[in-house]
Amino acid sequence: MGRKRTPGLVKRHGVWHIDKHIGGRRVCPSTGTDRLEEAERYLARLIEQTRQAQIYGVRPRRTFEQAAAKFVLENQRKRSISSDIGRLKLLMPWIGSIPLDQIHIGTLQPWIENRRKAGAAVGTINHGLKVVRRILNLAATEWIDEFGLTWLHAAPKIKLLPDTNKRQPHPLSWEEQDRLFQELPAHLAEMALFAVNTGCRDGEICNLRWEWEVAVPALDTSVFIVPGQYVKNGDDRLIVLNRIALSVVNERRGKHPTHVFSFQGKPTSRMLNGAWLRARKRAGLPGVRVHDLKHTFGRRLRAAGVSFEDRQDLLGHRSGRITTHYSAAELSRLIEAANTVCDRGEGRPELVVLRRLSVS
Repeated sequence: MGRKRTPGLVKRHGVWHIDKHIGGRRVCPSTGTDRLEEAERYLARLIEQTRQAQIYGVRPRRTFEQAAAKFVLENQRKRSISSDIGRLKLLMPWIGSIPLDQIHIGTLQPWIENRRKAGAAVGTINHGLKVVRRILNLAATEWIDEFGLTWLHAAPKIKLLPDTNKRQPHPLSWEEQDRLFQELPAHLAEMALFAVNTGCRDGEICNLRWEWEVAVPALDTSVFIVPGQYVKNGDDRLIVLNRIALSVVNERRGKHPTHVFSFQGKPTSRMLNGAWLRARKRAGLPGVRVHDLKHTFGRRLRAAGVSFEDRQDLLGHRSGRITTHYSAAELSRLIEAANTVCDRGEGRPELVVLRRLSVS
């Protein structure tokens, strides 16, 4: 006759589960094993952890894998969660089973060395370290368990690796802009001209839709409001059109039913494509990225004396202000500020690309 099982253990689908009131609450986790002895040890450990937490304030030991699972579950709406999951998958074999209170830069060192040997860039490794740091900070500050305790007493300092090869922004000079734009195919030249006059990102431009255009009759113009799901910081993005950006938009009217920018009848998925790479090489600017157009817009605004607050709003930076609900007077000021980048300082407007597009 077999021995009696411990009360509070139930076997479901071949695996032992706990179903027991512990410390005044019902707990029903899986033990993850089909062996009764292991399940009993799991239950005994859980009972002791509960006693230690309730009487002495000792935190239950949780692994990094448990914390990572909580992080992923709570951040399903985060736009970069798929990237975070990919980084966590690389980390799990190295630190997944380690208790949270034993995670520090030293325990991460074997993973760092492995990634270096695999040829990963410093920036890529730092992205992984940032995810670990974020999880540990949440565990120490925001995640409160059923005993009123944070998951972690204090988060260790996770210092990022020095990145000496980190690429610096490359705002374009007017001469460099001419060289690049003249090498780009017409549809990319339009998009680039729009970018350098609005400070929009690649994704904002490729996804730009006519339904997001909002008329401003008092100023005889319009603006675009990009929903937060298409914006890096998650906030709705106001796009103010200076006279060149407005000319580009007007040139695009009627060419596609839903999207402002398209190529061969279809929306463009990204600007940094093969055509861009070939054009920048021919222009003698092999390192210029699409994002440098945003930096160019910001640099020119600053050079023109536009205030820091107005630059933030024009570039779509998160500032704590509601940047999609402006009065006509406020919009007029922003449009005037955006128009300061239309002139080269030589008394003539920047219309090189517009002329080329008008005859193409």
